[in-house]
Amino acid sequence: MRFDRSRRHLLPLTAALMILAPGAQADSGRLLPRDMPAAYRQECASCHTAYPPGMLPAASWQRIMTGLDKHYGTDAALDAATVKQLSTWLQSNAGTYKRVSEAPPQDRITRSAWFERKHRRIEPAVWTHASVKSAANCAACHSRADQGDYEDDSLRFPTGLDARLRGAWNH
Repeated sequence: MRFDRSRRHLLPLTAALMILAPGAQADSGRLLPRDMPAAYRQECASCHTAYPPGMLPAASWQRIMTGLDKHYGTDAALDAATVKQLSTWLQSNAGTYKRVSEAPPQDRITRSAWFERKHRRIEPAVWTHASVKSAANCAACHSRADQGDYEDDSLRFPTGLDARLRGAWNH
């Protein structure tokens, strides 16, 4: 095979992409680590969205997991072995980057500065709409939230949302 010298500048770029591709692919909008324990889906995601651990700092996950008997007004207590397994996983995958470095009020993702900034154009009435119920119901708008995908290209209007409340989706 003959080497085309006019394209030799592409060789280093191609090599770099081949090396970085697996990591880039893993981070392309997918926030749930692939090693998610089955217990996380069974125990946590049976009641609410399986929130990606990177959405909160480790200190928040620590407090959440030690207070499961009063988990936001519900008794979500688990056996000690499951708590240990999930706590270890959540803390090892917790957010460490700048936007989640500070624990939000009450350790609520929806009260974090980054969440509020990202959703600042959403009308307050959207959060209480019958098909949304609360800001914690990510799947109402993010069609692939259950897979840890919150990219804008997977956004959808919540069922029954009237045109007046759809303004944020037009920006």
